[in-house]
Amino acid sequence: MVEILQSGLRALLEYLSAHVLTCLIPAFFIAGAIAVFVGKEAVLKYFGVRANKLLAYGVASVSGAILAVCSCTILPLFAGIRQRGAGLGPAIAFLYSGPAINVLAIVYSARLLGLDIGAARAVGAIAFSIVLGLAMAFLFRHSEQKVHAEQGDWPLSSEQKRYPLWQVGIYFATMVGLLISASAMGFVIHVAFGNPDDRLFVTFAGKWLPGATALVLLGLTIYMVARWYSRSEVADWMRETWGLFKKIFPILLVGVFIAGAVKALLPESAIQRWAGGNSLGSNLLASLFGAFMYFSTLTEVPIVRALMDLGMGKGPVLALLLAGPSLSLPSMIVLCRVMGLARTFVYVVLVVVLSTIVGMIFGAFYG
Repeated sequence: MVEILQSGLRALLEYLSAHVLTCLIPAFFIAGAIAVFVGKEAVLKYFGVRANKLLAYGVASVSGAILAVCSCTILPLFAGIRQRGAGLGPAIAFLYSGPAINVLAIVYSARLLGLDIGAARAVGAIAFSIVLGLAMAFLFRHSEQKVHAEQGDWPLSSEQKRYPLWQVGIYFATMVGLLISASAMGFVIHVAFGNPDDRLFVTFAGKWLPGATALVLLGLTIYMVARWYSRSEVADWMRETWGLFKKIFPILLVGVFIAGAVKALLPESAIQRWAGGNSLGSNLLASLFGAFMYFSTLTEVPIVRALMDLGMGKGPVLALLLAGPSLSLPSMIVLCRVMGLARTFVYVVLVVVLSTIVGMIFGAFYG
């Protein structure tokens, strides 16, 4: 028991020292700013049945970068846009991508699990959302015709304030640059206190450039906020950021601790036997485990990191990451009530099958 607690505490201390300040804090501020300056209505209005299909699926497939939500939080939004006329295809793309590719999860995955897995998760999630949406729209096209004929688009709320596109673009590009440079600075710090041999890979310029870039971008962000936005808007931004932090960070700490404890509980031989290779069974098992387990936003990443340390293959890791955040047993129950048993069953099967196939392909090249 003592060993289990010590393992959890070690993982928690390592996480707090290496990932919070330079990685998650900037991401929380970005997520809070997105919630204020890019209103949900401004994204969801493109899901209407009369919207351009390319635009509708394009917006839906990247909506996770705007909505930092889990598989259960996305459900009321999914039900709302369906009731207001969103087509099944774009709505399914939104349902999948919402929990799968939010900026916090992608950055954290790349930081903790490796750039290859983080990039594969981002690309896979976007592609999955489009494929799933198109497949569901095709399979249920006849039953959806009546819905499409009776329902219209969901208009943009008149209370949603409009910001110039160029202003929003520059603002968020600067903040994303700040996040990237801060994450790079965190990597340099991690290397500095890690294996002495790894320090050879960090040049003199590499030691100072990320920090200097982060300071410049931070100053530019503060200038833009002071020049472009009112105090009430900044207060809303801070409120949204704090709200996300309160909802996610405590649960995340618990997840990190559990992940550390799991490493002490699970024998390495069992992980290597069940999910250590790149077989059909190991990828299918990872997909099913991810589909039925509930992961709060970001908690899947430290858990998967622990499984990787115990010998889980990269293919099953990606399969779990593609199936896990977008599905859970509670979300399946709710989805049955929202869109029916048949649609829910097909959606779950498609997610599991696609995750298994992509996991096997990724494992064959990068495992």
